Amino acid sequence: MKKKEVIDHIVAWLKDYSDRSNTNGFVIGISGGIDSALTSTLCAKTGKQVICLNMPIHQQKAEYDRGHEHIDWLKKQFKNVSSHEVELTKTFQAMEQTLPTEIQDWLTMANTRSRLRMTTLYAFACHHKMLVAGTGNKVEDFGIGFFTKYGDGGVDLSPIAGLMKSEVFMLAQELGVVDSIRAAKPTDGLFSDGRSDEDQIGATYDELEWAMKFLDNPHDFSLLNDRQKIVLDIYTRMNKANQHKMNPIPVCVIPQELK
Repeated sequence: MKKKEVIDHIVAWLKDYSDRSNTNGFVIGISGGIDSALTSTLCAKTGKQVICLNMPIHQQKAEYDRGHEHIDWLKKQFKNVSSHEVELTKTFQAMEQTLPTEIQDWLTMANTRSRLRMTTLYAFACHHKMLVAGTGNKVEDFGIGFFTKYGDGGVDLSPIAGLMKSEVFMLAQELGVVDSIRAAKPTDGLFSDGRSDEDQIGATYDELEWAMKFLDNPHDFSLLNDRQKIVLDIYTRMNKANQHKMNPIPVCVIPQELK
């Protein structure tokens, strides 16, 4: 990968999109993970205004601290970056008290966290006439659909959705993103126990990238080892289950003769 050229390409794409949409810059949720760290740095390099939001909800201390460390680093590097902390724990607790207890399973409430953050990002974006920048990578957004519909999937543009996770790490290193974030296990930050993405998915991003590339250009299935077969099953199962996230919303077309 031509890292510098890819960085320049994404930065130019971001700036052009913002210019053409007549917006002032970008709003980004900072999770303490590699994807939001890279995205916010790329946005900052446009020279346009960037607002970084740290939005804790029962957050693990390590995630919270990494997010702050990155924001502090970014603000030292770029004068066009500002930040806010919006503590959403009480808002989330109000939802817990309002929703019927029988529907509060772990996935429902994890997605509720994500959607509360999306609402907060758009409040800032609307007021400041900015765009919400998505932080999903290619494996998450187009491989296994590992995001919350209308949560972290609710964005205006997706600058790193053309990058594999390994490429995200490469560009983050090239840009000097802090070591604590580059060394941390990827996590979506939606669970109080701090479970990683690998814990939830059952496979690493390296394995999922392999599966994605394998299925794009399939080889001899008979040569796969047991672990590769398991990873392919995980990938294909999640890809199929999450098509409703990755495809456009279906529209019921009314036949002309019925109008």
